[in-house]
Amino acid sequence: MNLHEFQGKQILDKYNVGIQKGIVAETPEKALDAAKKINLETGSNWFVIKAQVHAGGRGKGGGIKLAKSYDEVKKISSEILGMKLITPQTSKHGKLVNQVLVAQDVYYTGKSEPQEFYISILLNRKSANNVIMYSKEGGVDIEKVAEENPDLIFYEEINPFTGMLPYQARKIAFNLGLSGIAYKEMIKFVSSLYKSYVASDAVLFEINPVLKTADDKIIAVDSKVSIDDNALFRHPDILSMRDIREENPLDVSAKEVGLNYVDLDGNVGCMVNGAGLAMATMDLIKQAGGEPANFLDVGGTADASRVKSAFQIILQDSSVKAILINIFGGIVRCDRVARGIVDAYNNMADDINVPIIVRLQGTNSELAKKIIDNSNLKVESAILFKEAAEKVQKALL
Repeated sequence: MNLHEFQGKQILDKYNVGIQKGIVAETPEKALDAAKKINLETGSNWFVIKAQVHAGGRGKGGGIKLAKSYDEVKKISSEILGMKLITPQTSKHGKLVNQVLVAQDVYYTGKSEPQEFYISILLNRKSANNVIMYSKEGGVDIEKVAEENPDLIFYEEINPFTGMLPYQARKIAFNLGLSGIAYKEMIKFVSSLYKSYVASDAVLFEINPVLKTADDKIIAVDSKVSIDDNALFRHPDILSMRDIREENPLDVSAKEVGLNYVDLDGNVGCMVNGAGLAMATMDLIKQAGGEPANFLDVGGTADASRVKSAFQIILQDSSVKAILINIFGGIVRCDRVARGIVDAYNNMADDINVPIIVRLQGTNSELAKKIIDNSNLKVESAILFKEAAEKVQKALL
């Protein structure tokens, strides 16, 4: 589950990670109130207005701007709120901005120049260790740095059983070229950041930039946080942060009815039971000259209700030109699935305007084929994988 910047910073603050102070607002008036509160708390007279959407590159799309007065806070907030923000990480349609983060200006002058770093924590599945990736080149696209100057990126692998050891935090601060107070502050920052990553069951913490301020404080100016969905039952406070406005509507609909669904970019909808069969079905579609439009596992109880829900989700995708239902009747009997398909089709016949190919194998598969063939519905049945592929190929012509 992805979090907004302000939500990620709430988690960081909970574990004593230094952050850029800010208050979220949903109207220009509330943004102005937020700026006044931040002024009282921090003394900041300038403010950064940040669009809160689940996408990077917000500054490039005009979603992050500096306000040098209260009037500008209100003006800029009104411009960003309600806009369709288009960034390198959004679709061409962009994302609607429903809220902004009003944050203190942390690029003030002092005894030294502010300096930006990049730090992220994620899992290295190959080594089964957590890894901290960091660089002196903060505030820019890390992918570009990795491609053009890979020697500027450092990696520190951490054994999850021992946790971060003191020398590792010191090594990171040293490699970032810090000394004195800033060196000590970075050690504290990295240690606390790793604790927050583990404690929140995150799969990614990305802070870009991490800022050394002019007075040698180390703070997170941005935060990109993603939490392991399978661990959310342990974190009801984090689960309450979920913003379904930022999620794919099809994914949301599937979760609500308990279906395993992943939206893809193809033209053939899939309805399958079992992840392995789903992967094989997607390969089958590719071999037939099509592209899978989704991964959809209805599970072992493919009754009429679940089949209908699956149909409704698949048909919301306008790019779907055909639907392939591929069910292996082990736990569930094929004839039961067939009746579910017929019932679901009859209930929503007016909404179905694409060819449907049904392949049912396993318990009572012959009976299931008779049910489909005798239904008088515009549904084609298949027995073999090859036969199903041929029918998909024909449907796409």
